[in-house]
Amino acid sequence: MKDIHKAIGFIGAGTMGEAMIGALISSGTFNASSITACDTNMDRLDTLKRGYGIHVTEDCTALFSQSDVIILAVKPHIVGNILQLIAGDKNYRIVQRKLVISIAAGVTISKLENFLYESLDSTARSQLPIIRVMPNTPSLVMAGMSGMSPNSHTTANDLAIAKTILKAMGNVIEFKEADLDAVTAISGSGPAYVFYYIESMIEAGVRAGLSAEDASQLVVTTIKGAVKLLEEKGDSPQHLRRLVTTPGGTTEAAIKVLETRHVQQAIVEAIAAAAEKSREIGAR
Repeated sequence: MKDIHKAIGFIGAGTMGEAMIGALISSGTFNASSITACDTNMDRLDTLKRGYGIHVTEDCTALFSQSDVIILAVKPHIVGNILQLIAGDKNYRIVQRKLVISIAAGVTISKLENFLYESLDSTARSQLPIIRVMPNTPSLVMAGMSGMSPNSHTTANDLAIAKTILKAMGNVIEFKEADLDAVTAISGSGPAYVFYYIESMIEAGVRAGLSAEDASQLVVTTIKGAVKLLEEKGDSPQHLRRLVTTPGGTTEAAIKVLETRHVQQAIVEAIAAAAEKSREIGAR
């Protein structure tokens, strides 16, 4: 599904919103003329208007009314205020199908429904499907990984539209909402774990006498190559690790230290802690 002939509106014009706008335009999924961004920061809106040729507005109620697809891309703590403003407007009604896609971390589908469905009858609710999405920061360079979960009013066509939008900036998998805490802990927070490991490898290189520049190039290129090998060979990471680990060799010496320090268990526990924190945030 390319070149979706619908009006799409972004409520929130921050970094992730801009990443999605840029990806949708560069991939040809949406024309700039069919995209509108809303934000309280007019300087930010002017930047997006000049940079991408999209429409901009400060009126989120008008944007919601005029859009077929609405991307809710604001900070979680202001989602309630925004949706109360939209749903509380005297002209709020659903007369044609609209798809709401929320990328507000930790804001559950039930919370979104509570705001948007309260004044609607069952027919109107069925015309307003909601999909909750957990993207990650590599989306900024169109290498993202998103997990999405639809509500009960979402149709196959709604899902197809959402997947097309999200695939413009990477990949996407559909999950049950209960699984999004794990998705958040693995792919949402995951880039930070990778950056932490990269920091550590660079520091090790510097301590071994390399320049920071050379160590950085060695580490980043090695990680890119390892990921490409994993993707293209189709072997498990365990198998590929064993291929490098010669008995009595340098890699085995390093792996023994990691195993002695229980690094794998620490990683598992760290991700479990992130998932638990995601559940706590969602319950607030």
